[in-house]
Amino acid sequence: MSSQNATPGTRRATARRRNDPAQYDDLAGEWWDPRGALAMLHWIAEARAALVPPAERSGAVLVDVGCGAGLLGPHLAGKGYRHVGVDVSASAVTIASRRGVDVLRGDAAALPVADQSADVVSAGEILEHVTDLPAAVAEACRVLRPGGTLVVDTIAATRLARILAVTVAERVPGGAPPGIHDPALFVDRGELVRHAAEHGVALELRGLRPRLLAMLAWRLGRRDSVPMIPTWSTAVLFQAVGVKAGGSRRHGHPPSVEAGT
Repeated sequence: MSSQNATPGTRRATARRRNDPAQYDDLAGEWWDPRGALAMLHWIAEARAALVPPAERSGAVLVDVGCGAGLLGPHLAGKGYRHVGVDVSASAVTIASRRGVDVLRGDAAALPVADQSADVVSAGEILEHVTDLPAAVAEACRVLRPGGTLVVDTIAATRLARILAVTVAERVPGGAPPGIHDPALFVDRGELVRHAAEHGVALELRGLRPRLLAMLAWRLGRRDSVPMIPTWSTAVLFQAVGVKAGGSRRHGHPPSVEAGT
């Protein structure tokens, strides 16, 4: 669907069950539309890329778990990584491959990637879709080299997140397509931190939100993207970043924020 003349963030109604991966096949034509149903994923991808450090060696690899149609790719330009994307959606990986991503079709809980082969693992907007969080976190850490960086963004398991990310977001332009999330799978921040620590990655968290005036300008058709900015609260959308123990990489982290409600 082209949304050149459509309302920004127009979403298709769906009769599928919540969190059905086939919804992304239904929305395949929306991935690279800056005013389409998946527009916010572009904004979050740009914020995620800002946490990715420059590559420290020739041939460095970034594994993009839940890569979708490769939205992270443009924001990695110049950082020095081979971008390897993994996703369960056949339509998404097909589109990502056309955008220069080396794609693998696979599940976040069983990555088709060798142990300690990635310098960076990105898990963006994927953990709130998995049914086995410990397995997905373990896999992300397994493929990460010692000294490598894990970058995550996801939705917190809070009442506020359920209201804003489902009840509200599914009803407003620029929000989530109806049914795309199952709030029962939203991520407990304490569990995420604990599971990562069990595999040698000490995560630090910070909240993330769209810049509100820019969101209004996007809604009015005055801009094609919206900056995502850090916020003190991790109670809705949040980022997490950490370095796997055993390596020498040193770089700045976002400020630590308590996982409050």
